[in-house]
Amino acid sequence: MTEDRPPYPPFTRETALRKVQAAEDAWNTRDPRKVASAYTPDSVWRNRETFVRGREEIVAFLTGKWERELDYALRKNLWAFTGNRIAVRFQYEWRDRAGRWWRSYGNELWEFDEHGLMSRREASINDVAISETERRIHGPRPKEEHGADSPLR
Repeated sequence: MTEDRPPYPPFTRETALRKVQAAEDAWNTRDPRKVASAYTPDSVWRNRETFVRGREEIVAFLTGKWERELDYALRKNLWAFTGNRIAVRFQYEWRDRAGRWWRSYGNELWEFDEHGLMSRREASINDVAISETERRIHGPRPKEEHGADSPLR
């Protein structure tokens, strides 16, 4: 049985925006299995310096991530798209076990199969320490803010 995850490539601006929002929504659940289900069974990732292959490794990676990155909340923005590829920029905020707050900035390159499942994800990410008063991302994005750009700083 073939799995499907619409929208499918080739992407239009509208379908790329929908794909980005769906990814943001899934990651904000902090449910590793839910997130992993959007990837092909043999999906390959580069996340910072870590290389991951397949859904089970994705689940293990995300489980560890969200055990370290507490109160994780994410915003993704479409940067570019063509054919079966989408580029996004993102920001997320989280708290470490010592109570320090961080904002992580990054870019992702995504490639999809014909069923709309992500087969490749490459992420470059930098972390910036912030104070709790500097936080601006609090939980999932309200529907009325879908598609809104995140400020650079």
